[in-house]
Amino acid sequence: MSGWTFLTNHAQVFLCVAKNQRLTAKQIAATVGITERAVQRILDDLEDAGYISRSRDGRKNVYEIHPERPMRHPAQQGRAVSDLLEILGEAHEETVPSPSS
Repeated sequence: MSGWTFLTNHAQVFLCVAKNQRLTAKQIAATVGITERAVQRILDDLEDAGYISRSRDGRKNVYEIHPERPMRHPAQQGRAVSDLLEILGEAHEETVPSPSS
C-alpha cells in the first residue's frame, strides 16, 4: 500500500475529537499515527479556524466541535463539516441530529 490516504491529518484529528471530546493529545496521536506535537499544532489550527473550542476540566482539555462550520476547500463550497461526519458515520447526537428528531 502506498503512503497516501484519503483524509488529511487535520480531518483525522477532527474525527477523533468528534468521536470523543475528552481524548488526550497522546491518545489522538496514537490513533492518527502522528506525534503529540503535530496533534497540538492541528488542534491549534482547528481552534483558530473555529472548528473546535477547548475548555479545561481539571487538568484535561475538553473539546467542543462546531459542525456547522463550512468545509474549507472550494470543491465543497456550501457544505458543512457535519456533512463529512455524517458521510463517514461519525455523526452523533451532539453534532448532527438524527433523522428521527
